[in-house]
Amino acid sequence: MALADRSGRPPAPVASYWRRHQDQLIPFLFVVPALVYVGYFAFYPTFKTIQYSFQTPILSFTYFNYQSNVQSGLYSWISNTLWLTAGALALQFGLALAVASILNRTFRGKTIFGTIAILPIGIATVVAAFTFNQIFPGTGAGYANSVLASLGIAPVYWLAHPWMALLVVIVADSWKNTSLVIIILVAGYATIPRALYQAAAIDGAGPLRQFRYVTLPGLRGFIVMALLIRGAQEVNIFQLAYIMIGSYPQLLTVQVYLLWEGSGGIPYLASAVSTVLLGIVTVFIVIVIVLGGRR
Repeated sequence: MALADRSGRPPAPVASYWRRHQDQLIPFLFVVPALVYVGYFAFYPTFKTIQYSFQTPILSFTYFNYQSNVQSGLYSWISNTLWLTAGALALQFGLALAVASILNRTFRGKTIFGTIAILPIGIATVVAAFTFNQIFPGTGAGYANSVLASLGIAPVYWLAHPWMALLVVIVADSWKNTSLVIIILVAGYATIPRALYQAAAIDGAGPLRQFRYVTLPGLRGFIVMALLIRGAQEVNIFQLAYIMIGSYPQLLTVQVYLLWEGSGGIPYLASAVSTVLLGIVTVFIVIVIVLGGRR
């Protein structure tokens, strides 16, 4: 029995844990379904992939899958993937900055220009791959070679060399996905106060100095966001590259698919390459966040 206080009245009953913390628990309950979904469909498969990468049908823990992939050319797969990612990001951000800077101004036809600039994002990847295969085919034909022939230049076999094949994929992918970077950077430009440019102009700063000291700092967060999105997508590029160049030169994602198909659904070798791919994406994200957060 509860003891009465000095006034002779019994103490007030202690509220339950739910009543004392319901303001914190109710929002959490709304998030639980999303956490369960992400955990089951993202983190659990990732954990199983890493686990399979260290297994074989016989051994429960081994480096055999990684050693076998190294002997098959894992380092070249990584190199090709990184070169493609670096080239595509450089081209896309260069084009996107130029287009976003133009769209930040007021001029006649701005709406039409902006629509044309972001139109490729709505094109299906398979359509873009087929189109650029017609422009840059592996043979001496194609629309690009038609232009070269009209200029008296010998035809080029665009997919004959690994670096040229990667370049063709970079061009095709940049045409398809630069639109996303443009949209992000245009949104970033809208957050930069015009007064900063006016103050910089009064201080004698020209266009280049304004770009360096006003535009780039103002776009920092948006550039980081675009790098995270596009960088992760570039490292994981598959459909466009597989349709255009197949397995020459080899990319990590294409090799994951080929190893999976070639093994009849046995996941061990493909899981090892997938784990390497996951490691590259993770390192890239950490580097971008760390460098992007510096002042």
